[in-house]
Amino acid sequence: MCGIVGIYSHKPVAAEIYDSLIHLQHRGQDAAGILTYTKNTQRKFHIKKGAGLVRDIFDEQNMARLQGNLGIGHSRYPTVGGFGIEDAQPIWTAAPYGIAMAHNGNIVNYPDLVKELWQKDRRHLNASVDIEVVLHVFAHALDKATLTNPDSDFFDLICSAVQSTFSRVSGAYSVVAIISGKGMVVFRDPHGIRPLARGIRRNEDGSDDYIFSSETTMFYSLGYDLDGDIHPGEVVYIDLEGNCFSRRLTENQFSPCIFEYVYFARPDTTMNKISVYRARLRMGQNLARRWKETYPDILPDIVIPAPSTANTSALSMAFELGIRYSEGLYKNPFIGRTFIMPGQLQRKKSVKYKLVPQELEIRNKKVMIVDDSIVRGNTSKEIVKMVRDFGAKEVYFVSACPPVKSPCFYGVDMPTRCELIASNMNIEDIRKEMNVDILFYQNIAELVEAVTRKGDHNIDRPCLACLDGVYPVGNINKDIMNGLETQRNHERLKI
Repeated sequence: MCGIVGIYSHKPVAAEIYDSLIHLQHRGQDAAGILTYTKNTQRKFHIKKGAGLVRDIFDEQNMARLQGNLGIGHSRYPTVGGFGIEDAQPIWTAAPYGIAMAHNGNIVNYPDLVKELWQKDRRHLNASVDIEVVLHVFAHALDKATLTNPDSDFFDLICSAVQSTFSRVSGAYSVVAIISGKGMVVFRDPHGIRPLARGIRRNEDGSDDYIFSSETTMFYSLGYDLDGDIHPGEVVYIDLEGNCFSRRLTENQFSPCIFEYVYFARPDTTMNKISVYRARLRMGQNLARRWKETYPDILPDIVIPAPSTANTSALSMAFELGIRYSEGLYKNPFIGRTFIMPGQLQRKKSVKYKLVPQELEIRNKKVMIVDDSIVRGNTSKEIVKMVRDFGAKEVYFVSACPPVKSPCFYGVDMPTRCELIASNMNIEDIRKEMNVDILFYQNIAELVEAVTRKGDHNIDRPCLACLDGVYPVGNINKDIMNGLETQRNHERLKI
């Protein structure tokens, strides 16, 4: 999972891209980069990338070098490629024109495309990150279209290149790019698995500025109004004069990732015309209603969230149950998100640094812990142990997400079945493993209902691959799954 942003403006964009990446920091903490473009006679890319948090990579000196009115930015959480600076985004190629690109997602047929690009297209790859294959597939197709139809409208050439990309690249990808001498290009995979929102800012002189981002959290502070989302299979092109063109090239099943609403997205974002905050309120509401049906004679004394992604669902569930809500676990705000940390030991160690139980809220009480999900189970077990250590009389553990049983190959770090606790145990075994009195999961139907109940979203079927094993794209069979898991395990050894 990563955060991307692209801005076309009538003023310098570096500071706004930096601010946007700060808003997207929760989506990736391993690396970040900003690339800007000066559209004057120099026609030059300016780039700064680094490992770590956004605030630690950029300073006054290197920000001053990032000149230009077009730019793209990226905050990285790696699921493909290494963890070095060479795999940080954006990346670029010199031919044709000069193209820079960043993306959020994961390419399923990455190994095959690497071979094709070298053997068939004669294009050399410098990194091991999957955006590079998207870049070269697009660049090769654009070069070919330009040579074949030199007199064609440039937007038609872009559409031809993106269509070729759609036909060759399998997986999830939302892309922002800059083409030297031409402008900005934005597109989203045919199933729209990864999010990509669009914003517009009206200037006093009648001109428009545009922003494209994984989330909408920075729109208000930067003065942009939400202008919908990039549709699945849609490409947008903004030329150097600010003229905006768009075309939807395919209309497949719209399957945005359900886990964005459960965990990854900030609650103050609107994604695919759905409020993430309201979706999480509805998750808690549905959980509470089914709890009362399943356990009509059992109520906790207190409901506490596993902060902070679960706060909204826990608040709603407590309200529906008529039980006091309390922040019984204090979160250290300076510790990163444990789910996206690269190693199991690092995740487990950071939980105790991250969370501190509040004894007066826990001791001698029947405590209901509400978490957004249970993935590997390590964090959940540590939380339960903390609560029991501080004197809870009984512990009920509630997950706003159904059991996570299958790996995600579309950008979420759930690479192997052996790591997923629900892939190897039934619910009763998980309950015993976690040492809780009751373990209660959301079911798939109620999660989908919570996300899709409101909003003009046009979602056909959310991507539920990690929950039900049905993958929208990629023809993922057992052999492909084994290969992808082996690849990911090999890359983890580089950490």
